[in-house]
Amino acid sequence: MANEARIDKWLWAARIFKTRSVAADACKNGRITINGVNVKPAHMVKAGETVSVRKPPVTYSFKILQAIEQRVGAKLVPQIYENVTPADQYELLEMNRISGFVDRARGTGRPTKKERRSLDAFIGPSLQDDGFDWDDDE
Repeated sequence: MANEARIDKWLWAARIFKTRSVAADACKNGRITINGVNVKPAHMVKAGETVSVRKPPVTYSFKILQAIEQRVGAKLVPQIYENVTPADQYELLEMNRISGFVDRARGTGRPTKKERRSLDAFIGPSLQDDGFDWDDDE
């Protein structure tokens, strides 16, 4: 038992999630996989396994070096897991930051209706253009 740990406790102890309940919710919602298989919060993990954590838009991958259930200090985290996330995931994160919301000057308040429409047009196609003709009386 000493070399195994519950996945929700390990994710919390390794400081990947802030609370254990958030880690358990991520497991229940299918965001945590081990070797491509979704796992439940009570799944036992061992050293050497690779855990994938999907935090949209990025999927992080960690190789477990120690299976722990007690939270450790931030300085000890490199002894707990090795980050094996591919570089393209970090590029995706950077692209999302760049193309995401346009930074507004502090104190300018909420965008006006016109500004909101221009932001929506910049980010993606209109949701109202769904290909259905609402004016058709048939």
